Amino acid sequence: MKKRYLLLILLLLSVLSLFIGVSSLSITDIFNLSKDQLHILWVSRIPRLISIIIAGITMSIGGLIMQQLSRNKFVSPTTAGTMDSARFGILIAMLIFPAAGPIQKMIVAFAFALIGTLLFMKILEKVKFKDPIFIPLVGLMFGNIISSITTFFAYKNDLIQNMSSWLQGNFALILQGRYEMLYISLPLVIIAYLYANKFTIAGMGEDFSKNLGLNHKLVVHIGLIIVAIMTSVVILTVGMIPFLGLIIPNIVSIYRGDHLKNSLPHTALLGSIFVLACDIVGRLIIFPYEIAIGVTVGVVGSGIFLYLILRRSNHAA
Repeated sequence: MKKRYLLLILLLLSVLSLFIGVSSLSITDIFNLSKDQLHILWVSRIPRLISIIIAGITMSIGGLIMQQLSRNKFVSPTTAGTMDSARFGILIAMLIFPAAGPIQKMIVAFAFALIGTLLFMKILEKVKFKDPIFIPLVGLMFGNIISSITTFFAYKNDLIQNMSSWLQGNFALILQGRYEMLYISLPLVIIAYLYANKFTIAGMGEDFSKNLGLNHKLVVHIGLIIVAIMTSVVILTVGMIPFLGLIIPNIVSIYRGDHLKNSLPHTALLGSIFVLACDIVGRLIIFPYEIAIGVTVGVVGSGIFLYLILRRSNHAA
């Protein structure tokens, strides 16, 4: 699929998204907006749209980088414990620094997300499975262990309700002044693009990278730092969005191949389109109420994940 078609789909869905909501606002009103309608547009609808697009781009690219560096198509922030580690970091920040602001929480969440991801990568080095499907299963078990520890301490300190808000992604509370932290991810996307060729080489193995004069460990650490920051920012702003970084890079690799620099723009566009489409469905299916984005992406994403596993098994056979 060509980029211009993806851009056109994203544009159409973006326009549609701006005019879906409980408050009355239609396309025909755009040239004659009342003061209240203009307020709704600038304070709620546009910030929500921007946050959806950025979250879709960052989580998809984060998954693409992790899959490239780990050389496994089923690794992502969801299946490597990165998201669960970031959530654990948020809990620690709430316990130790109760008056901490969003930036302080993000720094702690980033540190825990990075440590958790590095630990998972070490597990990959120690455990060698012939079937690559077992790798994300190990990651899911690793993430569930961290999630259980987080839940235990949250119950013990009466913070379970606070932590549940980070468990499920939700764009309903996105308003002006509550989403701007997502802009931190944009420079990271540019860095990821600049390092794309190096990530591709690093994904071919340490020995191959050294033969080409590449500092393998440095490039891997840069990639994991980018993923950890992206994940922390999205969880703090929106919450957990499952399967996104897993399925989008796999779909793109089917028709664009595995060269990271070539597939990165398509991954970014398709990720934002997927999240935007799921958000629109979530807002319409039980209108005027809405289903959280974590639920809609989880349901659709799990179905696509199963398809990818079955497709890989059939090709292997």
